[in-house]
Amino acid sequence: MQFYWFILGALAVWRVTSLFTSEAGPWNLLLRLRTWVGPAFWGSLLDCFYCLSLWIALPVAIGLGASWREKVFLWPALSGAAILLERVTVHVHTVPAAPYYYESEETNHVLRSEIDEAERGVSANS
Repeated sequence: MQFYWFILGALAVWRVTSLFTSEAGPWNLLLRLRTWVGPAFWGSLLDCFYCLSLWIALPVAIGLGASWREKVFLWPALSGAAILLERVTVHVHTVPAAPYYYESEETNHVLRSEIDEAERGVSANS
């Protein structure tokens, strides 16, 4: 097998898997399919890019491989290449954690300290 067939197969696996997991498709067909299958096994399979890429890569590996040994090795390789492409192209917008600063007890002016009470008691008695 030539290298460009592997590249084309990886791109095909990535595109079809991305289509099924995260796009609505033409006339919202794939969105309707995902809502129709529900949250059961098939629905969870359509929600997970990693899981679905394995099953999409299987027929592509069978079609591209010349021998059974090559087909067996192509199967996870195509899925892994599709996962790498997905990680490179998807921009996850995460919100950074809010900064939190600890104040020391010395700068906290809400609570009274024992030294202040002792000074007030001495000055009040004198």
